[in-house]
Amino acid sequence: MKNHQLLLATLLGSASSCVLAQASTPEPETKTRSITAVEEIVVTAQRREESLEDLPMSATALSGDMLKNQGVATLKDLQTASPSLSITNTGPTLSVNIRGIGIATNTPNITAGVATYVDGLFQPPIVQSSSFYDIQSVEVLRGPQGTFVGNNSTGGAIFINSKSPDLETIGGYAETSVGNFNNLGFEGAVNVPVSETLAVRLAGFKRDRDSFYKDTGPYDNDAGKLQEYSGRLGVLWAPENFELLFKAQTNKRDTGGYTAAPIAGTTYGDFRTGDAFTLAFDEDVSYEDRGDMYSLKLDYTLANGIVLRSLSGYQDKEINNVSDLDGSSAPVMANGDIVEDYFANEKQRSQEINIISPTDGKFDWVLGGYYQETDIDIMIVDVQAGFPTDIPGGNARTVTGLFAQGNYEFLPSWEVQAGLRHSTYEVTGWGGIYVGRGIPDFPPGGLQVGDLSGNYEDDRVTGKLALNHYLDHGLLYAQVSTGYKPGGFNSTTSTFDAEDVTSYELGWKFSALEDRVRTQLTAFYNDYRDFQFAALEPSTGVEGSENIADMTIQGIEAQVQARLGNWMFSGNLGYTDSDLPGQTFVNARALPGSALGPQCPAGVPSMPPICFDYTPFTESTAGGEALYAPEWTYNLSISYEFDLSGGLYLTPRVNYSHVGKQYTYLAYSPESDVLESRDLLNASLALVSEQWQLEAYGSNLTDEEYVSGQFGITEFYGAPRQYGLRLSASF
Repeated sequence: MKNHQLLLATLLGSASSCVLAQASTPEPETKTRSITAVEEIVVTAQRREESLEDLPMSATALSGDMLKNQGVATLKDLQTASPSLSITNTGPTLSVNIRGIGIATNTPNITAGVATYVDGLFQPPIVQSSSFYDIQSVEVLRGPQGTFVGNNSTGGAIFINSKSPDLETIGGYAETSVGNFNNLGFEGAVNVPVSETLAVRLAGFKRDRDSFYKDTGPYDNDAGKLQEYSGRLGVLWAPENFELLFKAQTNKRDTGGYTAAPIAGTTYGDFRTGDAFTLAFDEDVSYEDRGDMYSLKLDYTLANGIVLRSLSGYQDKEINNVSDLDGSSAPVMANGDIVEDYFANEKQRSQEINIISPTDGKFDWVLGGYYQETDIDIMIVDVQAGFPTDIPGGNARTVTGLFAQGNYEFLPSWEVQAGLRHSTYEVTGWGGIYVGRGIPDFPPGGLQVGDLSGNYEDDRVTGKLALNHYLDHGLLYAQVSTGYKPGGFNSTTSTFDAEDVTSYELGWKFSALEDRVRTQLTAFYNDYRDFQFAALEPSTGVEGSENIADMTIQGIEAQVQARLGNWMFSGNLGYTDSDLPGQTFVNARALPGSALGPQCPAGVPSMPPICFDYTPFTESTAGGEALYAPEWTYNLSISYEFDLSGGLYLTPRVNYSHVGKQYTYLAYSPESDVLESRDLLNASLALVSEQWQLEAYGSNLTDEEYVSGQFGITEFYGAPRQYGLRLSASF
């Protein structure tokens, strides 16, 4: 820990030393184009455009160029460019956690703890692994966002904003890339102003790559390959005081199947291949997902400067997956090898209304209302030794929110900020567990052994109260904010309560040398009540959710960006200290297989998959750190720009990131329930002119082998070393 503290002191001290040295010594003249301020990022999470430096909360904002420079190509890569962020692979979904809070389950009855938005639309947890392209900015907000986001943000929120049409100029870009593993990609966009008030933007990409893995099983699967494409249409119409922005996007991705391997120390751990990138499936696997998204934003500005806004959205996303649940060629045992056919579809309709005041007075405000309907359908078919278990299900959700936030400057440079939101959540679900379909002596549709239906509703008032002091070159703030994640049901006989959090945060933002150096420093303390986590529910034998504990999480975060002469530097550091009390639970990773059935009645012996006795596998632990909460996260990016004359520049860049060890399961087994820390090194060398750029890149240059996530009794490895060339041209 002392080494990490030394790194934090060095990070902040070096930034301060740069500020003082540059302030006292005039910067030498240079002919390069590098003597400019750090790029200013405009954030829109609070429904109006504002500088990141003026935003009184802990946040990271990255432009599209910053994302590419730091090797951030997908959502999961963001953890290499933002502190206190952990994104792990859980198979059908990504587990996004900020400050140790997020989502760690694949059941449809549990909502996310970190809300992700694309162009203002809340994203379902499925189909979130698509590549970034034509991005304007990405905003990572840490801590509960109980005013503007509502009931899915106990950990924080991520906003992904694509580029919108531009009325000013015809332009665009085209990019092609090649790399190892036969990586071939194309990306581009074109912006066309049709008239003074109408513009259209088209963007898209296609990417193909061979798998990192070799399957030695009888089916020679191509799991882990990538065939992906996406297209986006944007239309902007802006006559007088009115603006209409329409966007339509479609994505499709084929990965050939999950690249799952048995976790050491679990039932099938002895059947690991011993090689991180060698698979041994005895089933034919596959994976495809697709997503369609439509948004319509209408803005009308009244004569007094008040903006009336409407944002309408519709999304339709689905997954089709066939997986080898044990991830091995283990022989079929009594409760052995299982193939699972998984289908999920989620349709979402949303509507938000905002009334936004101008900001030229002492008091400004935002009023809003939100409505969302979601329909989820799931079909799971597990086949064990020819014996099927069918788990159909789904739910219908309705979410509403009424919110307001106001800022009042009661003294020069002193502001009080207050926000309030009333949220409601209602869900009705259906489903069951049926075994023996098509087997003689069983009903035609199978014997129902579990009922997954239920109803649940709740509501909460959340918000924030903050005191902000704006300095000549910075901002000091102190705030108290609250958030909640709705409860729900696992079955007709099992429910869980809402999760609540109260967060206390102190922050300082500072800039110097005409914005050539910018820093953020944050301290936080979060008090969680009824914390939710995925656990095996004995009454059904499938994964559900439980309120496992009250707990506290506290820590600090530091960020610095500098652009001094030819040098560009950015660094982030997060320290999280957490305490999760001991729990009593069924250790699913100790079970002799999957799809075992619900708890057998007293006196009835185990008969998987009709029923199973979970009593011998119930255990208690003394507790430990919060799950998916690495103690330390930090990253550094350094580049230098050489002027080659003739309008050419050469920029070498090095990016380093560290994500600390994190526990993944309540048993805290050092063998099966932990993701070890990892250190990743990326680098690039770019030759740049005003119109084109040629870049050589490499990621995970040390070829570190690391586990990037776990699901059930299997785990996934991060990508090995990749390298290649990118050529892009703008016009």
